[in-house]
Amino acid sequence: MVATHSDEDRTAVTQTASALHAFNRYEIKYLADERDIPQLRAALLAHMTLDANAATGGYPVTSLYYDTRNLRFYWEKIEGLKFRRKLRLRLYGDPGEVTDHTEVFVEIKQRVNRVTQKRRIRLPYHQAHELCAGKLEETFPFRQQAFVNEVSELVTKLDLQPTVTTGYNREAYVGIESDLGLRATIDHRVHGRDRDFHLGAEAENRFIIPPHLCIIEIKANERIPYWIADLTARLNMSVVRISKYCQSVEAYDLAPRSRFQSLDEMSEFMQDRHKTRQEVHP
Repeated sequence: MVATHSDEDRTAVTQTASALHAFNRYEIKYLADERDIPQLRAALLAHMTLDANAATGGYPVTSLYYDTRNLRFYWEKIEGLKFRRKLRLRLYGDPGEVTDHTEVFVEIKQRVNRVTQKRRIRLPYHQAHELCAGKLEETFPFRQQAFVNEVSELVTKLDLQPTVTTGYNREAYVGIESDLGLRATIDHRVHGRDRDFHLGAEAENRFIIPPHLCIIEIKANERIPYWIADLTARLNMSVVRISKYCQSVEAYDLAPRSRFQSLDEMSEFMQDRHKTRQEVHP
């Protein structure tokens, strides 16, 4: 049975859930075929509700990633270091409407063993850009200033440069009741570019995974609920080690491909999985 809640209740639940999952969590990723999304969506809504910020149809997410000239953060991910991090500037909303005063997030996302941690600050776009260029001279309240100093030091010491963007349309769901710390996202039409780094630039993007595939992320504070494990098994969804940032780097030949030699090869892999599921569950 699909869970139903008033708009007021849903907002309270999703805001609480957001506070719970925002900074420390376990993440599991899957690739899925768009043909399977209606079934997946229905199953998620039987246990979860839409994120308070997610209107029907999802919302755009655009990120600009920074890295060293020799792609240190990329290689840390590929090599699977137990401690790794990356710096990005992230926009939630239509990039075509970005102005200097549009609010965006500057984020440091890091991995410590199996736990993902995210720290961030919300800034107007022009200040966020200055911060990531090591040129921001503003002062902030103590807690914010500590993070600003960390970003500035990271940018300056490592000579970080804008490297690639990623973009996609995201559906977001949050857990309710016993699954309050749970979050699931479905990212569609994942694309990126390696130049024209202003988020609002009318620049050409390239699909970094085939457009008929999407990336599913399941995020939890402690454990993945049994019904998620059962659902992914029924849909024959296998855990994948995939990074949108790395996919964008590889799509533009900034580094060798780490798994799939081409998007066609990724499509073939997923088609084989879909065929196998149909044979097992006709």
